[in-house]
Amino acid sequence: MAKKYQNLREFYPFYLLEHQNFISRCLHFIGTGGFLSLLAYALISQTWWLLALCPVMGYGFAWVGHFFFEKNRPATFTYPAMSLVSDFIMFYHILTFQIGAKIAQAKEIMQAQQ
Repeated sequence: MAKKYQNLREFYPFYLLEHQNFISRCLHFIGTGGFLSLLAYALISQTWWLLALCPVMGYGFAWVGHFFFEKNRPATFTYPAMSLVSDFIMFYHILTFQIGAKIAQAKEIMQAQQ
């Protein structure tokens, strides 16, 4: 039976370990960056129909990463809210070059729980 995550602190290490493939993380980064850019442009330009493309931008790249590179099921399907927040946290960790250390910490946390 799969573990049930109650909060983001428990969930994020699991989330990171579902994103160990470099190409998958790059695709997530592109999707999240594209989402943020598209959202900003839509709001600034008041081009409201572009808001409909925001989820396609964010999830499209991420799901390609999961299905073709990670070969796992996106956590969004089971934990939609925590997965969305975790994607922004991972984006920040990639942007600030912390992702390698965070993945190493996640491995230690998950091994300690077994």
